[in-house]
Formats: sequence, structure tokens, C-alpha cells
Amino acid sequence: MAQNETPQWYILHTYSGYEAMVKESLMRLIENNNLADQITDVKIPTEQTIEEKANGKKKVVERKLLPCYVFIKMIYSNQLWYLVTNTRGVTGFCGPQGRPIPMKEEEIRKMRLEDYVEDADFKVGDRVSIESGPLEGFVGVILELNDETQRAKVSIVMFGREQDVEVDYIQITKISPDAVEVPREEEECFYKLSLKVCK
Repeated sequence: MAQNETPQWYILHTYSGYEAMVKESLMRLIENNNLADQITDVKIPTEQTIEEKANGKKKVVERKLLPCYVFIKMIYSNQLWYLVTNTRGVTGFCGPQGRPIPMKEEEIRKMRLEDYVEDADFKVGDRVSIESGPLEGFVGVILELNDETQRAKVSIVMFGREQDVEVDYIQITKISPDAVEVPREEEECFYKLSLKVCK
């Protein structure tokens, strides 16, 4: 499969009941292998429904839109294919003969995997805060913008050194140029907290 440098959504099939564990394992995989710029999001789409109990009482419950499936946004490579498919609970990518096929735009919208920012007010040099995903809590400076894909290249400080990462517009919020920056050690802790490994 030809490599594409733009992250795309793919569908993973999992064993029944393993969806949350697979997502957690993938988030640890991102951290342990420094893959935040290659695997940019992992989601289990859910919806809220009203369920009526036998006693007539109604309760709001959250259900998975597609049980046994986890959605992963990544820049496909043979190495990532190996790492992801060897994650416990994953049976493989969805596609002909197990070959990953990127999701179509209408499929992404139907599964509500992404929100879109209209009239984005970002420019190169803006300071932004990353509000979601594995890099939630980091503050950085925009280096490049791609309005077509709604992705920004942002320079952040991770583990004491500058690193360029790509994030979706919907993941970032512009902040004041004179806002107080989070100390590096706290910034790293925020990163670990987002992956549920900060102690």
C-alpha cells in the first residue's frame, strides 16, 4: 500500500467487549513509542439512548454505535500495521484480505468521528492550546496551516525539547500571546495524564 503522509481514519475489528481495552492499549502504544504524530486519534463512537426498565422507569444509557469496532486515525505504514495488529484484543484492520482501507468522508461524518471548524481564525505564529487527543494540555506555536485538511503543524515542548506535531483545527484553541506557559515538567505530566499513566 502506498504511504500517505496525511493521517486517515481506519477501522479496527476487536473481540467482543475488548473495545475499551484496545483503545487504552493503543494510547499506551502511542506514548511508549513516541507515535503521537503518526497515530493522532483513537475513538469508540457512542450514542445516548433512553432505555425503559421492566419497572417502567426510563434511564439514559450510552451505547457503542458499532460494537466490536475501534476507529484509529493514523499515517499508515507497515510498522504501524504490525504494532496495531499485535495489540491485544485486535483481530485486524477492516478491508479486503485484512488490508487497511481509509474511510470515506461520508463515513467519517456518519460516525461523527470529527467535527469541522468553519471560518477558522488561525494564522502562522499564533500560540495555541491543544484541547483534546494524546497531546491534550500542551501549548505551542503554529508553524504551518492546511485549510484543506484542517490540520496545523504546531511546535511544542515535549520532554524538554521542541517537537513539531500535527493536530486538527478542532483540537486547538488560540490563546493570548502573553498567557503564562505551563512549566515543562507539568506539561509532560499533562501528557501522561491524558494517557492515564501519570502517577
